[in-house]
Amino acid sequence: MLSRIAIRSTISRTIQQQQRLAVPRIVVRSTQSIRFQHTIKPSVSKIAPLDTFPRRHIGSHGKDVAEMLKQLGVKDIDEMLTRTIPSAIRSPKPLAVGEGMSESQLLKRLKSIASKNKIYRSYIGQGYTDTIVPNVILRNILENPAWYTQYTPYQPEIAQGRLESLLNYQTLVSDLTGLPIANASLLDEGTAAAEAMLMCWQAGRRKRNLFVVDENCHPQTIACLKTRAESFNIEIVIADTLHYNFDENKNKLCGVLLQYPDTRGSVKDYEILTKNIHAAGGQVVVATDLMALTLLKSPGEFGADIALGNSQRFGVPMGFGGPHAAFFACKDEHKRRMPGRIIGVSKDADGNPAYRLALQTREQHIRREKATSNICTAQALLANMSAMYAIYHGPEGLKAIAQRINNLTSILAKGIRESGYVIENDDNFFDTLSIKVGHSSAILQKAAAAGINLRAIDNNTVSITLDEAVTQDEIVRLLQVFQKGDTATAMTIEKLSTILNTQTVTFPHQLQRTSPYLQHPVFNSYHSETEMLRYIHHLESKDLSLVHSMIALGSCTMKLNATTEMIPITWPEFSNIHPFAPVEQTEGYLAMLDELADDLKEITGFKGVSLQPNSGAQGEYAGLRVIRAYHQARGESERNVCLIPISAHGTNPASAAMSGMDVVIVQCDNKGNLDMEDLKAKAEKHKDRLAAIMITYPSTFGIFEHGVSEACNIVHENGGLVYLDGANLNAQIGLTKPAEIGADVCHMNLHKTFCIPHGGGGPGMGPIACTKELEPYLPGHPVVACGGQNAIGPISAAPYGSASILPISWAYIKMMGGDGLTQSTQLAILNANYMASRLRNHYEILYTNNNGMCGHEFIVDIRPFVEYGIEAIDVAKRLQDYGFHSPTMSWPVTNTLMIEPTESESKPELDRFCDAMISIRNEIQQVIDGKLPKRDNMLNRAPHSIKTLMADKWDRPYSRQVAAFPMPYLREKKFWPSVSRVDDAYGDRNLMCTCPSPEEYVN
Repeated sequence: MLSRIAIRSTISRTIQQQQRLAVPRIVVRSTQSIRFQHTIKPSVSKIAPLDTFPRRHIGSHGKDVAEMLKQLGVKDIDEMLTRTIPSAIRSPKPLAVGEGMSESQLLKRLKSIASKNKIYRSYIGQGYTDTIVPNVILRNILENPAWYTQYTPYQPEIAQGRLESLLNYQTLVSDLTGLPIANASLLDEGTAAAEAMLMCWQAGRRKRNLFVVDENCHPQTIACLKTRAESFNIEIVIADTLHYNFDENKNKLCGVLLQYPDTRGSVKDYEILTKNIHAAGGQVVVATDLMALTLLKSPGEFGADIALGNSQRFGVPMGFGGPHAAFFACKDEHKRRMPGRIIGVSKDADGNPAYRLALQTREQHIRREKATSNICTAQALLANMSAMYAIYHGPEGLKAIAQRINNLTSILAKGIRESGYVIENDDNFFDTLSIKVGHSSAILQKAAAAGINLRAIDNNTVSITLDEAVTQDEIVRLLQVFQKGDTATAMTIEKLSTILNTQTVTFPHQLQRTSPYLQHPVFNSYHSETEMLRYIHHLESKDLSLVHSMIALGSCTMKLNATTEMIPITWPEFSNIHPFAPVEQTEGYLAMLDELADDLKEITGFKGVSLQPNSGAQGEYAGLRVIRAYHQARGESERNVCLIPISAHGTNPASAAMSGMDVVIVQCDNKGNLDMEDLKAKAEKHKDRLAAIMITYPSTFGIFEHGVSEACNIVHENGGLVYLDGANLNAQIGLTKPAEIGADVCHMNLHKTFCIPHGGGGPGMGPIACTKELEPYLPGHPVVACGGQNAIGPISAAPYGSASILPISWAYIKMMGGDGLTQSTQLAILNANYMASRLRNHYEILYTNNNGMCGHEFIVDIRPFVEYGIEAIDVAKRLQDYGFHSPTMSWPVTNTLMIEPTESESKPELDRFCDAMISIRNEIQQVIDGKLPKRDNMLNRAPHSIKTLMADKWDRPYSRQVAAFPMPYLREKKFWPSVSRVDDAYGDRNLMCTCPSPEEYVN
């Protein structure tokens, strides 16, 4: 008889066999040849899990794969890959990330890991507090794929819902800060402060390079400022700003950062200080708290030029540091310097109000090396949550929440004073008390024993920050922590409450807010769950997302965001953890992060990983800063030239400039390959100053260049290092590795390759991986120990960036396993080449290799039709009538469309898109043949909203039916654009970035 151990072992082997056979299987044939067997074999066991994941994630199997291979004229995947990828860079062995778990196994294992986190009640504050997320927002936005799978709203006609919501967010920020211009969010408070510093530097014409930071700003913010300032030679001075002599530095002062309330909880009157700073020629930047501003005078009212902060406490969980939407507002004169995205009000072709992204020419992929900001991914999903939180509560509800927090803080302060402690900001606080305790460690230990986290400001001072979730019982437990001796406290809530009057003031009287805010109807109409639910779904109905159709955006990789991957992010073990909680309380998080880092090392071939950068652009910046630190440590600080091919990702030049590097462009040939002679010449010319090259692989032109390893060697021979942009890493996994190609560092867009949702424009994550030589310089943090031994400063405010979404990528890798990840790459390449093959007879396909193959994306040329009045934007807008989001438009080549299908899409969906593109090509032909006028056809006038189609008058040279239903499937499945084509120029000429009144709409 078999022992129980033997039985379990046999069952385990059987299950593993079943998992291997239940999905398309990869068989290693040699070190340079991986074969894809696309026939799904029948189960050999009736007890193995059936919820295997790769067959759910990958869109096409079996006969569909066979048909696509036949279309390409290859016998199998192996032959296709041989024709696509240089054999010299193919990985010699399969990925070693383990067998893929089933979905139920994955959730069980992750729950076990999460249980190692200890959920203490955290009053640490420092920019992060607990919040009560309204369930109607939790379920209908954060957990709703119609909100979290949207792309950045570059196609406004099919994004009016989230554009309206983000305009609500901007209105919220503008009203509470008292400043007229707000953006649609930044990454976090620390990086927002760094962006503000650069705005001040720009306002001083880059000649004033002194930036003074108040000593009572949050430490992580100060650290982020120092990191960013290094690249621009901006001098950071930490000072007691109320007693700083600004007149002595009036010739070099560009700006000052103040915290209001400050990190120790004090609320100070900065009005006179602001005047003094302005008199010295500086700009005033105020880091603040939206909740506090419902009671406090706004920064704009005391003269601030810029206000920023974290909107996390407006209905977004702490999540171990993120993602949270940073807010940013400024005076009107700074609007063209403002980083990030701004939602503006414009009109459509029929004169109806419409929203759009305004002032897009400021964005870093357009300004390239001239940019002073590289904010790529914002935090749109979280900004939408905060906007809805404000709408749900309304101005009176928000004020009531703030007043309750302040009242309970007053009660706590009275009780602590009764216990004999001194509160350093006595009668000068909103929600935070700083208490002199003698020995901070003793109080922290006593608090921890009661399941409470406090903040140690120094060895003798602790602070407590209250939030909206605090209860009366929790106030009593806090008072017990500060109870001295064995005598039971005589204080009760009832007794302490007697100290409160309805007009209790805990900050200077002149700082009480008297100005109104959030008067617009949207903040005063949806306070019941019924009305809120309907409003959320009303906006949702205006937006096209992955729940409707494929989004074939080249270089943006809109993959499936699987439900199983998403479920854990709202578990309290992940969502309710403060980013600065003691390490012994975060063992589960750290275990999961370590496993994710190890998997990313295996996938990239590198030795070190930092999970801190919280966007792709931040990853680029971090990687280049690590390279610079390496050169500086070797006594080669003069190495500051970065070579960037024109085929590189669009944000690369901006990131290089942000890292203090001089950009030198390398040319490509007419097939999209690196011009090796030009590269050699420029590498040799700058060999004494060469720091790095930034290569996107496959290139942004969509091909696997055969000379990539040679390019790496050329740069290395001339003293530089190689940065491999991870924008297209999803075309490498399991087939090649950045380290094997010859790179020294790369970043990984987890919101693309590793399935974190785009969220309508964020969140994202951009960790970096690097060689052993660069590992000592990985980013550190002033509060939580992380990074290398010689770490550069923090790139983000939280030590692990947007940590609460990292379980998504961890789960994706664990469920796919090595074989599944490799299959994903193979299918992504197959799908792209299949679509290119189908479209090749109708459009010119740019930049294929010598075998006529593309990588995971390809470029369709619309330039031949320009002489007939048809441009890429017309094809993009007409695709909306067919129910599709446009591919990437006019980038990297003007008047082209870059298409990337991803492995998640099925052959029927690929065919539906191709059929739409072919139908549009036939419409173009009607214009070419003179059957339709050049400037008055279904392409020029697309998209067609219901309002347009239902108008009494129809004077167009094509029918309403052709406009609305150009293909039969649209009669059964039609997504309607909310507005007609939006007028971009009008919106920029008449910038309006807050909710307009009905009268303004009419005008």
